[in-house]
Amino acid sequence: MDQSVLAIWVFLCLIGLLLNLSMVAGNAEGDALNALKTNLADPNSVLQSWDATLVNPCTWFHVTCNNENSVTRVDLGNANLSGQLVPQLGQLQNLQYLELYSNNISGRIPNELGNLTELVSLDLYLNNLNGPIPPSLGKLQKLRFLRLNNNSLNEGIPVSLTTIVALQVLDLSNNHLTGPVPVNGSFSLFTPISFANNQLEVPPVSPPPPLPPTPSSSSSGEMAMVRKERPGCLGKAEEMSPRLDSLMKALSL
Repeated sequence: MDQSVLAIWVFLCLIGLLLNLSMVAGNAEGDALNALKTNLADPNSVLQSWDATLVNPCTWFHVTCNNENSVTRVDLGNANLSGQLVPQLGQLQNLQYLELYSNNISGRIPNELGNLTELVSLDLYLNNLNGPIPPSLGKLQKLRFLRLNNNSLNEGIPVSLTTIVALQVLDLSNNHLTGPVPVNGSFSLFTPISFANNQLEVPPVSPPPPLPPTPSSSSSGEMAMVRKERPGCLGKAEEMSPRLDSLMKALSL
C-alpha cells in the first residue's frame, strides 16, 4: 500500500474514532437527561423535544451545550414538573447551571450531584425535596449560588459546604434543618437570613465593642485644683468691687 494512501486511511480512522467518542459522550449525557425526563411528570409537555434517539441533547429545548456538544445548562425552572431527581444527573460533567426551582419535585437530592465539579449555580428552591443535604456538595468548589430554600430538607448543615470558597449566595431558609449553624470558612459571610425558619442553633451574637474609658476621680480633682489656682473673671471682679465703692463716695462729695 502506498504511504500516502496509508496516511489518508489512518487520518480517516482517527476522525471516525473522534466522532464516535463525541457521539458516545453526547449519548451518555442524553441518556442521563432522558432518565430525568422519564422520572418526572410533565403536564405542560415542557420536555416534549427531549428525543433520546438524537445524537446528542444539544437541540433539546431548555438545554444548552458548549462547542464540544457537551451540556452546560439545564433550565427547567417554574415548569410545573413533579417527580424525583435521578442520580444520572451526576454524569453531566460539564454542567454549570442546574435550574429546577419552583416545581413540585420531591424526594432526596442525589449524592451524585457532588460529581458536577463545574457547577456554578444549583437552584432547587421552592420544591418538595426532603432528606438531608448531601455532604458531597462540598466538592463543588466552583459553586457560587446555592439555593435550597423552601423545601422540607432535614438533619444538619454539612460542614463540607463551608469549604466552598467561591460561594457568594446561600439560602437554606424555610426547611426543617437542625443542629448548629457553621460559622467558619465561606459561611462567615452569610447573615441569619440565609438560615431563617429552621430549627437551627443560631450562634451567639458578638458582643459590642467596649466603650471609651471615662475620666477617673483623680483626673477630676486635678482639674478642680487647676480651676482654683487660676481664678476666672468673676474672682477679679470681686477684688475690684471695694475700690469702685470708694471712688463713688468721693465723687458724691
